[in-house]
Amino acid sequence: MGGLEILATADGAMVNEVQIVPIDELWAQVAGMNWLTAIMAIAFGSVYLLYGWRIFKALAVIAFAMIGLYAGIMIGRELGSEMWGGVIGVAALGALSLPLMKYAISILGALAGAVLTGALWYAFDLPEMYLWAGALVGLVGGGMISFIVFKAAVMLFTSLGGSAILVMGLLALLNGYEVTTGHEEKLVYHYVHNVSWFLPAILLVPTIIGMFMQHRLIKKSPEWEI
Repeated sequence: MGGLEILATADGAMVNEVQIVPIDELWAQVAGMNWLTAIMAIAFGSVYLLYGWRIFKALAVIAFAMIGLYAGIMIGRELGSEMWGGVIGVAALGALSLPLMKYAISILGALAGAVLTGALWYAFDLPEMYLWAGALVGLVGGGMISFIVFKAAVMLFTSLGGSAILVMGLLALLNGYEVTTGHEEKLVYHYVHNVSWFLPAILLVPTIIGMFMQHRLIKKSPEWEI
C-alpha cells in the first residue's frame, strides 16, 4: 500500500471515529424514561407541535432560558461554580428574550433550520466531523426566512421542538415495550444507533406535518397577533 493510500485510510478512520451527534446521550434519555413520562412527553409534544403558535412567546422564553442554563453551566464550570453560572444564565437570557422577542424568535428559527439541515447531513451518512457545514446552510437559510417571514420562524421552531419531544416519548415507549416483553432483537436500539436515516426521518416527518397544520390553523385565526 502506497503512502497516499495509507493517508487516505487514516483520514477515513479518523472521520469514522469522530462522533459529533450525541447518540449515546440521546439514548440514555430515552432509556431512562418510564412509561408515564413517555406518555406525558407524547402529549406535550403533540400540543407543542400543533398549537405552539398560540403560546410561542412563553416557549421562546423557556427555550432561551434553557440555552442560558447550558451556557451558564459551561462558563460556571471554568469559573468554579456551575450552579451560579446556570442560575445567572437562565435569568439573563430568559429576561433578555422578553424585550427582544422578535429577534429571539428569529434566532430560534435559524437554529431550527440548522438542526434540520444537520439532520439531513447525518441521514445521508456524510462525515460527522463536517456536520457543521450542513448545519451552517440551514442556519443561514433559516435565519433569512425567519427575519423576512416572522410567522415562518414561529412555525419552524415550534414544530421542530414539538417533534423532538414527541419522538423521544415514542422511542421510550417502544423501547420499554421491547424490554418488558423480552425482545432479543432490540430493534429500536438498532435503528437509533446503526441506521443513519432513522432519527432524521422520524424527526423531519412530524416537523413537516406540524408546519402544515399550524399554517392552516393560523390562517383560520385572524385575531392571532405576533
